[in-house]
Amino acid sequence: MLIKIKNKETLVIDDFRFNCSVGKKGTKNNKIEGDKATPKGYFSLGKVYYRADRVNKPETKLKINIIKKNMGWCNDSKSKFYNSEVKINKKFRYEKLFRNDYKYNYILVIKYNLKKVPYKGSAIFLHLTKDYKPTVGCIGLKEKDFLIVLKLINKKTRIKIY
Repeated sequence: MLIKIKNKETLVIDDFRFNCSVGKKGTKNNKIEGDKATPKGYFSLGKVYYRADRVNKPETKLKINIIKKNMGWCNDSKSKFYNSEVKINKKFRYEKLFRNDYKYNYILVIKYNLKKVPYKGSAIFLHLTKDYKPTVGCIGLKEKDFLIVLKLINKKTRIKIY
């Protein structure tokens, strides 16, 4: 199964078409940390994370983790933990997963930059949006659409970002 992100505002999977948002600077081949672009390419998918204090456990065939208050995603290119889930620590920069807003109530990890190449980009997720405003590099979906996508996919599903 393949998820396709086309024309910066449409996510296609099987016969389903959903509105979505991508990075403020669109999609690009040579993504770098902080450039506000969504990386172009063909990627596998990782775990699903969710806020158990706010939303129900999603129905999916993928592995699921509950987001805890001390969880982050390292976006510090100089750290050995770059582009991976971390326990929050003042020794390196990270993006907080337990956010005050709704955007990370559900997250699906896109397996981008698995080799952890410094400055190539980190924390590329499929996450929630309510208004389709551009992201800083992720892909945003409305919650009901996100939950439908989770039901359709499995660990063999890939995402192609044009």
